[in-house]
Amino acid sequence: MAPRSGPLTGTTSIGDWLDDPEGGALIRAVLGQGGAFDAEQLTPVRSLPLQQLVALSQGQLPQELVDSLVLQANGGVAPVEGDAPDGQWREKVTEGRFTGQTVVVTGAASGIGRATASRIVREGGRVIAVDITTDRLQGLVDEFSEADVVAVAGDITKQEDIDAIVAAADGRIDALANVAGINDDFSPLHETTDAVWDRVIGVNLTGGFKLTRAVLPLMLEAGRGSIVNVASEAGLRGNASGNAYTVSKHGVVGLTKSAAFMYAKQGIRVNAVAPGGVATGIPFPPNVSEVGSARLQPFQATIPSIATAEQLAASITFLLSDDAVNINGAILASDGGWSVQ
Repeated sequence: MAPRSGPLTGTTSIGDWLDDPEGGALIRAVLGQGGAFDAEQLTPVRSLPLQQLVALSQGQLPQELVDSLVLQANGGVAPVEGDAPDGQWREKVTEGRFTGQTVVVTGAASGIGRATASRIVREGGRVIAVDITTDRLQGLVDEFSEADVVAVAGDITKQEDIDAIVAAADGRIDALANVAGINDDFSPLHETTDAVWDRVIGVNLTGGFKLTRAVLPLMLEAGRGSIVNVASEAGLRGNASGNAYTVSKHGVVGLTKSAAFMYAKQGIRVNAVAPGGVATGIPFPPNVSEVGSARLQPFQATIPSIATAEQLAASITFLLSDDAVNINGAILASDGGWSVQ
């Protein structure tokens, strides 16, 4: 192993931590106690910062534990966080890219939705931030207290909440990011319950359909607009998730293509991003199907890399922005190359 070139921090890659004699021993000891991962399971995420373990573990590895690891690896002294190490992706904010624009972002309280809302705000946009989780949504507002962030706590499957979202925009919506989504239980069709089907299709497909239908009149009146739907690798293939989730994301792809065609001559672009593995920590429902999991596991094991929410936000905000002026009806696989395997 090469000698350590600098302090181990939260932005140091998981791979560098594992390859460091002291850092690797610390991580392996923690993983052995917590049971959230083992070192082999971290292979696909070696390029991600250590900080991403908080989201990946879905709460099993809290922020305090990551902070403790950093302290232990540096003799009890908190190192100064510098720039991202060479070769590690850096978010590059484009100042003014959304200035003067109002953008609706669903799922804005966490994960990809929060990263998207954050990027738009920092690039000058006004954000209508939508989520069902009130407290975390307020956290976004507090973080950007000097910016124009309007929080709307609501369920996109309910028409009254759709109406509240549109009303909060005060007559102008330049762009819409349909990010909100939930997982299924990996069940194959013969095991899929009505409850799982109705909830997953409702949130992932019907909710996005209803909100898009509601904002389109404002875009048509303005003669311009941009919509980005979050699909999934499961919208491109059949071996990425369970029945309900796969159907819902194939539906998102169809919704995107139909709308892109229908409104292409009216100044409205509609595209989708299809993520692969993302470190967002979206929980799975209880009672995950053993049959479905066993069938899917060999294929999920081929995921080439896990992305951060910020990396997906970079893809989404590009398509939302005028930088994607000539792109309409595209399904952008933002998946580290999983779709070409």
